[in-house]
Amino acid sequence: MKYRPGRVHVMSLVGLAVLGLVLAAIAERSKTPVMQQYFAEKMDAATRTSLAMGVLKAERLERGGVIDVVNDPGETGLIGVKVSPTTTSRGSLEQKLKALDPNLSAVFVDMLKRAGVTEGDHVALGFTGSFPLMNAGVVIAVEALGAIPVSIPSVGASMWGANDPDLTWLDMEAALEREGIISHRSVAASLGGSNDMGRGLPPEGRALIRDAFERNGVALIDEPSLDESIERKMEIFREASGGCDYRVYVNIGGGLASLGSSQTGKLIKPGLWRNLPTKNFPRRGVLVRMAENGVPIIHVPRPGDLIERYDLSPEPIPLPAVGTGGVFYRDRYNVPLAAVFAVLYAFAIFVVVRIDIKHYLFRASR
Repeated sequence: MKYRPGRVHVMSLVGLAVLGLVLAAIAERSKTPVMQQYFAEKMDAATRTSLAMGVLKAERLERGGVIDVVNDPGETGLIGVKVSPTTTSRGSLEQKLKALDPNLSAVFVDMLKRAGVTEGDHVALGFTGSFPLMNAGVVIAVEALGAIPVSIPSVGASMWGANDPDLTWLDMEAALEREGIISHRSVAASLGGSNDMGRGLPPEGRALIRDAFERNGVALIDEPSLDESIERKMEIFREASGGCDYRVYVNIGGGLASLGSSQTGKLIKPGLWRNLPTKNFPRRGVLVRMAENGVPIIHVPRPGDLIERYDLSPEPIPLPAVGTGGVFYRDRYNVPLAAVFAVLYAFAIFVVVRIDIKHYLFRASR
C-alpha cells in the first residue's frame, strides 16, 4: 500500500488554521459595546463618588493634612498613614489604592438592584473607617436608587485608611453631607478595634475617636462586650427603620460587630447572598443576624473582589475615569455573523477532509 505524501495533509491543516484565524479576527473586530442595565443610576453614583473624592481631598488640606505622593500617587488625600493612635489593625496599601475607583459605586448599584432594592426601601450598612471612599460610594449608590441608607459604622481604621484622628470617617461623612454629596449620615457608631470597644488602641487613640463623635454629634455605642455591641446595633437598626423591614444588609471591610469574628469573614464569600450557607459561625454578628431574619446580604471585605468580577481597571494609577469598566458596558459579539462563520468553517473542514480522503483512497488503490 502506498501512502499519500504528507505535504498535502500538512498544507490542508495550514489552510484551515489560516482560515480559522482570519474568521476569528473578523469576529473579534465585530464586537460592539452594549450598555448595561441601570446605566443612568450607575453613572449618577460614580459621578457623585468622583465629586466626593474632590470634597474629601479639599477637607484634608483645609484641616492641615499632608498628601503623601509616594503612597498616594493619585494625590487623592484618601490614603491615610501607616500607623496612628487610631489605627486598629494591619491593612494592605494595595487594597486601599484599589478602593479609590469611583466606579465601585456603580458596582454597588448593580448589586443593590440584584438584591431587589427599589425607591423607598431601607438599606442597612455596616463598615469601618478602612475604606472611606467605598463607604461613601455605597451610601451614594443607595441614595441614587431612591432608597434610604441606615449606617452604623465602627470608626477605627486599619493602616492607610481613615486613620487620621483629625479626619475620621465621621468627619468625612459630615463634610460630604455639608457639600450636598450625601443626604444621610450614620445614625450611631462604635469605636471599632478588638471587641468593637477600642481594645488594642492606646488611651490616646480612644480619646481621639471619642472627640470625633462629639464634634460630629454622632451617638456612641460603647458597650462592655462585643456581644452587647452587636445586640445594641441590632436594636438601633430596628429603631432607625421605623418598623420597616430592611431590603438588604451591606458589609464593607472586616468590622467585628458586623461579622462577629474574623473567621466569619472568611467563611462567607464576597458578593450577594440571598441565603447564607449553613456554617458553624464562631459568633453571630450583625451580618449573620440580619441573614437569619431573611435579609439578603452583600459582603465586600475588600475592593479587589469586585474589581475583577466587574472588569474594572486592575491598576489604581492613573485613577480610572468615571464610566469605564464592565459594570457600564460589556462587549457583545455579532451573533449572526459568528454563526455564519461557524457554518463556513465547518463546511471548509468537511471539504478538506473529503478531498483528502478521496486523494488517499485514489493513491492507495493505485
